[in-house]
Amino acid sequence: MQSDEFSESSALDILDRQILHALVHDARIPFAKLGAILEVSEQTVARRYRALRERGIMHVSGQVNAVPLGHARWVLRIESTPDKALRLAESLARFPDLSWVTLLSTGSEVTCVSRPRSVERRDALLLHTLPRASQVRALTAHEVMHRFPADEEWPRYRHLFTDQQLCELGAQRAGCELGHQSRLENTGPDTPLDLTAEDEVMLTMLGRDGRAPYAQIAAETGWTAPRVARRMAELAQSGVLYFDLDFAVERMGYTARSALWLRVRPSDLHAVGQAMATHPEVVFVAATTGPTNLMASVICRDTPHLYRYITERLGALDGITDLEVTPALRVLKQAQTLLNSDRVSLVR
Repeated sequence: MQSDEFSESSALDILDRQILHALVHDARIPFAKLGAILEVSEQTVARRYRALRERGIMHVSGQVNAVPLGHARWVLRIESTPDKALRLAESLARFPDLSWVTLLSTGSEVTCVSRPRSVERRDALLLHTLPRASQVRALTAHEVMHRFPADEEWPRYRHLFTDQQLCELGAQRAGCELGHQSRLENTGPDTPLDLTAEDEVMLTMLGRDGRAPYAQIAAETGWTAPRVARRMAELAQSGVLYFDLDFAVERMGYTARSALWLRVRPSDLHAVGQAMATHPEVVFVAATTGPTNLMASVICRDTPHLYRYITERLGALDGITDLEVTPALRVLKQAQTLLNSDRVSLVR
């Protein structure tokens, strides 16, 4: 019997999964280069990519990391009256600064990630908008102190490549000199960067389509295509810009999403976070402020898989003193896309 982390859904064949892994590693990799690595034509890669998008299985977007801009990330837990929780989640999904909006299985709690681009926008949300909402009964804001980068980004398809192919992709691997920087940096430059109006136009376009052509962005910004490419590289190098993939995970064979809220002894916090970042089920793990000091998001095949993960893999770690598991009833918004049934669709 196949292990949980490597059993695959019939929705994707090996080539689909290889393409997804390459995009997770380098969202703007030229299709000609990827085709050469996979020994298929550029047209085949482009056709498969379009099919994945049109089927609503994945979407590539450019995201702004607020940390190098001098702002923190927050994980919010919002308690609502049960009859209004879904309406609250739907409203929050439309906020541009909010992502990963999830209605929990209790039916009365919504979680989301806030990435405010200014102190004013942070305060407006935390001190005015949410406290004044009639359906909000309680709010807990966990500031992300440190995000533990994964050794391999989910859905962890690296095993489908040879070492030579991984080197050609630039992926980190033993025996390969090339490496890549984590998509989300915990620290930025000494002086927070200032974004220009043209930067904002480019970032908005990349938020809607992470593979938007340089020429298309140039037409909107008034820059030349080479200048667009240079500025995009500068923002990526600084950690301000990173690229993310949203997935319709149910169509990939995963039915159990959960948030884990852990209390860990301070002396063990870093070791536990680093260990969890290597677990195939974990898609995000960070040390936070608040009543719990470690938060993780996990994706499992089903509830029995979730149980085995908690009791076997997580239970083997020293230092965890308390654990709360909050399964997702519905995920309304991911990094940049809404979930419509079992499809990802762009926020309009």
